Amino acid sequence: MRIALISFDFAEYCIRLANALGRKLEIALLLPDMHAEPHLPILDSAVKFQPFRKPRLRQVLQQVGMVSSLIKSVERFDPDVVHVQQGYMWFNFGLPWLQRYPLVMTVHDPRHHIGDKSSQKTPQLIMDFGFHRADQIIVHAKEMRKILIEGCHISSQRVHVIPHIKIGHDLAYGQQQEEEECLILFFGRIWEYKGLEYLIRAEPLITSRVPKARIVIAGQGEDFDRYRRMMVHPESFIVYNEYISDGALSDLFRRAAVVVLPYIEATQSGVIPLAYTFRKPVVATTVGGLPEMVEHGRTGYLVPPRNPLVLAKAIVRLLKDKQLRRQFGMNGHRKIDTECSPDAVAEKTLRVYYQTLADLNRAENCTVTRATGWQ
Repeated sequence: MRIALISFDFAEYCIRLANALGRKLEIALLLPDMHAEPHLPILDSAVKFQPFRKPRLRQVLQQVGMVSSLIKSVERFDPDVVHVQQGYMWFNFGLPWLQRYPLVMTVHDPRHHIGDKSSQKTPQLIMDFGFHRADQIIVHAKEMRKILIEGCHISSQRVHVIPHIKIGHDLAYGQQQEEEECLILFFGRIWEYKGLEYLIRAEPLITSRVPKARIVIAGQGEDFDRYRRMMVHPESFIVYNEYISDGALSDLFRRAAVVVLPYIEATQSGVIPLAYTFRKPVVATTVGGLPEMVEHGRTGYLVPPRNPLVLAKAIVRLLKDKQLRRQFGMNGHRKIDTECSPDAVAEKTLRVYYQTLADLNRAENCTVTRATGWQ
């Protein structure tokens, strides 16, 4: 079987999936060159890697040229299945030119998040067009499946839940970096839906119980000034309001005692698999698919959103109990090794490919039967 795996983001995710699939299938991996470059050392030589340049969203002529080139690359490879990650505004316009190929789509976010201005540059209608064009859809949480079935009116038989693949494990080994017992990590894009303001509001409650506690905020997104104005004790925060390289990411997760996701709205999160990879406990809110990823009292704690008091209590409990942190971290590490290894995710993805082809073959046979009258 030949699979064309196409994505405009999620480079490490795609490379790890392609490597695992490539042990059983013939894989062509099409990724933007700049996104893929940091992860090329882990790319398996068996994967046919085809980099492309991803223009800025408003560069219309360059975008049309990129889509045309991608379509030609797919046609030359002539896959049995095209597998697209999430979709992309300009590429979705080109999907009708690929309609002869069965399409699988992994949907990372079925709906735009609150305040996420970058994703909102693409109208939801265009993303929904791609979702409906797909023969089969993969999501990472049951809550996402529900959104697609009820919100997008997609048949339940077409939507499959497969865990987020384990990422970052090469960064978790090698260098030795001691945990800083009072370090709290908030990592990732900074948009309203991430609920950062509630972690900032929780800080006085945390430092009143653990005076040495420090909160690291690492990532970029919306204007950070409003968050700075919320800080009661600015000296309790360490802020990296910038793109975080792999080296810096590794250092941050190694040093962290607790990883916190105070989201007010979510579908799933790639931060939780990263935390588990680095053997870190997680405190997350009960929104979207996060409760499916965090086992309360085993890999971390789940708390209600928009509640600084309960959030602070969960964080303090972990900061004050080193043995509990280590146990939760090990439980998370075992969970991701078992459920989210590249081989485990690839095996489940392979089943979706086979189902895609089987369903299309049945549909074609039914068409022939109706046309000829043969039973």
